[in-house]
Amino acid sequence: MSLHGKRKEIYKYEAPWTVYAMNWSVRPDKRFRLALGSFVEEYNNKVSETETRLECLLNNNKNSDFCAPLTSFDWNEVDPNLLGTSSIDTTCTIWGLETGQVLGRVNLVSGHVKTQLIAHDKEVYDIAFSRAGGGRDMFASVGADGSVRMFDLRHLEHSTIIYEDPQHHPLLRLCWNKQDPNYLATMAMDGMEVVILDVRVPCTPVARLNNHRACVNGIAWAPHSSCHICTAADDHQALIWDIQQMPRAIEDPILAYTAEGEINNVQWASTQPDWIAIGYNNCLEILRV
Repeated sequence: MSLHGKRKEIYKYEAPWTVYAMNWSVRPDKRFRLALGSFVEEYNNKVSETETRLECLLNNNKNSDFCAPLTSFDWNEVDPNLLGTSSIDTTCTIWGLETGQVLGRVNLVSGHVKTQLIAHDKEVYDIAFSRAGGGRDMFASVGADGSVRMFDLRHLEHSTIIYEDPQHHPLLRLCWNKQDPNYLATMAMDGMEVVILDVRVPCTPVARLNNHRACVNGIAWAPHSSCHICTAADDHQALIWDIQQMPRAIEDPILAYTAEGEINNVQWASTQPDWIAIGYNNCLEILRV
């Protein structure tokens, strides 16, 4: 089935710059609100205007002018005072936020490093908290060494390697299933397939989604279903898959949408599960699925 029959269910916004970061608000009282981030070749990139203000700057560089670039971050959904970041310096950092005294009408927010650990042998490209075990303490990361590793904040002396790419290609993104914390998806640099993993069966993918004809850039699990996932790629396509029949092979997606450019980002709205947002070139589109 193609989304093109539903043209009236597609909304488009053209930004003044290339769209890079993008996500939905999770506030139930602010439905259909998205934030966009720019990709311009200078230091002052921007997030959508309005009354956005800097609330807190997390900086772990005490004495150095050099700052190892961050590659990704994830906000813990169970404990909103926990934030994880990944960096090219091989580390992941877990930050704690505190809301201090009220100054005027503004709560002062400050942050401190709860823990910083060497997570991989090479650059770390993504980090994501798991909903397993209460949803507060477990997270996974992927990186240039081609591995997916899982950590527990209560037992940081060791980690678990969930998967290693057979050719040791760098893994760029990982994404946890929103309903079943046993499953996660990842993808390799310049790879045309998405690998689905089960943490109970390490190192052996339970499914491979490989209908894309160019490199995959984005993965988003359905917020309301454990067996639906959307993938987006340089072939202009956003594909929705039903993976119910795992571990039998998943041959084809159940829904396909072709955009007017290479899709670099896809996000599935947690408060409105029938809407997906994609970013390509300088465009944001939201699609009803």
